[in-house]
Order: sequence, then structure tokens, then C-alpha cells
Amino acid sequence: MLLKLVPDQTHIGFTRMRFAALAFSALLVVASLGALFTLGLNFGVDFRGGVTIEVADDEPIDLGAVRSAVSDLGLGSPDVQRIQDFAGSDEAVLIRISQQEAAESDEGNDETAQQQASAAVQDAMRELLGDGVEFRKIDVVGPTVSGELIQKGALAVALAIGMMLIYIWLRFEWQFSIGAIIALVHDVIITLGVFAVTRLEFNLAIIAAILTIVGYSMNDTVVVYDRVRENLRKFKQKPLADLIDLSINDTLSRTIMTSGTTMLALAALAVFGGEVLRGFTLAMIWGVIIGTYSSVFVASPFLLATDVKRDWSKAVPAGA
Repeated sequence: MLLKLVPDQTHIGFTRMRFAALAFSALLVVASLGALFTLGLNFGVDFRGGVTIEVADDEPIDLGAVRSAVSDLGLGSPDVQRIQDFAGSDEAVLIRISQQEAAESDEGNDETAQQQASAAVQDAMRELLGDGVEFRKIDVVGPTVSGELIQKGALAVALAIGMMLIYIWLRFEWQFSIGAIIALVHDVIITLGVFAVTRLEFNLAIIAAILTIVGYSMNDTVVVYDRVRENLRKFKQKPLADLIDLSINDTLSRTIMTSGTTMLALAALAVFGGEVLRGFTLAMIWGVIIGTYSSVFVASPFLLATDVKRDWSKAVPAGA
């Protein structure tokens, strides 16, 4: 084997570290919930409505001039920032305009107000930068759509966790499902807390990242649980803590290889993916880290507290 990140045989006592790990996890969850309630999430246009326009030009763009030109439109305080585009140049700017209220004569038609704001910003950029200006991305979301997206995004995450609970319950025993679901909720809450603290934009791409994190974490947990179930049949007299340690050590090489190769792909995406994919990529990188941690230090040790079944009727064949 050309690449070996861990030895073939490891004897790490993971269950001996469970109390410290669970205390650390509890601290992270409490801190994340505190950040969510006090700071809240920095919702993007997808969830709060408004306009996002990515502007590019062949010449360097003066941020002050762009901010002044957009401010003169009377659309509120714009958020203007320079971004790194796919080509690696610095001649790209992201303009965010908050949700616009509909005029009294056009009451109830908030979507029209967002479209008018978008058109006004584009006209201002053409006047400032010339006809060669390029609009690489234009997102216009009204308040009705943004409210529906928040509800559907939360529902998607809840359904994903619920379906995972049913899957684990059917595939293993109810004792396994408790640890798996606690690990999933743990991963989601801490990920949301990271976004609350860092103030990274929370949009639909992040919802997709969270759903992917749920799947990744569950996959890693199932690998360990499969080995635990096999070892429960092989070693019926072995203490449960030692058996769980054995199972985690047996799958440790696979866990590290999977996480490592995934991180390499995500690192490349973070460097070359541009501003549009940056939030999604950072969420995924964090998700791989916290998902790997939770499968080893949260999901598996919980089996010790649930009195997992030991008298399996079907033995595993020798060498399986």
C-alpha cells in the first residue's frame, strides 16, 4: 500500500475519552445555541429578500465610486465588496441591496420593487463603468419567496434527520439510532453556530451543504456501527467499551482516508471555486471535520449508555 495514514493495527482507547469529548461537545452546542439566539444568522438574499449583483470589468473597479453610485439611488445602504473571481483577478465586485418596500401605488407587489431596484443598479453601473461592464450574477428574491424558502429549507433538514432515524432504526436496533440522531443534531447545531459567529452569508447553498453534512456524518457513523454489530456477534463476552474501541480502531484507517480525500477536493474548491461557492465549500469543510469527530466521539460512545443488545442469534462466519 503506497499511502498509509494510520498503522494497520491501532489500540486507541476512544471510550476512555468519552466524558471529556461529550463535555467538549456539550460546550460547543451550548455556545452555538447562544450565538444563534443572540447573534442570529446572516441570511442572504435567498432568505431575506433583496438583490445581489456581481459586477465585473476589464479595468480595476473603484469600490468607493460603486458605493456612492448605488447609494445615490435611494435604495438604502448597499453592501459592496470586492471578490475573487474564477480567473483570479480582482476586477469583480459584489453588490447587495436589502429588500425594497413596494410603493403605495403598487401595494402588495414587492417582487416588482426588487426588479426595479435591480434594473436601477444595473443602469447605474453601466453609467459608471461603461457598456463593457459584465453582470455575472443577478439574484432577485421577493419577501414572499424568501419566507417560503426559509420554511422549506428548515423542513428539508428536519425530514433528512427524521428519515435517517428511521433508516438506522430499521437497519440496526433502537439503541443505535439514539446515538446516530444525537450526533446528527450535534453536527447541525454546531455548524449553524459557526455561521452565526463568523457572519458568513447563510443561503440556499448552505442548506444544501447541511444536507450533505447530514449524509456524510451518517455514512461515517454507519460504517462504525456495522463493525460494532459484527464484533457483537464475534465477541459475545468482550466488555462493551473494549468492543466499541476495537470497532472504531478497525475502521479508523477508512475514516481518515475518506475524510482526507474529501478535504483535498474541498480545499481545491475553496481556492478556485470563487465567491459563489465559498460559503458552501467552507460549510462542507467544517462538516467533514465535525462529522468525523461526532461519529467517533459522540455516536459510538452513546451505545454504552443504551444497553445495546448482546445476544445476537446469527453468528458471523469466521473471517467475515
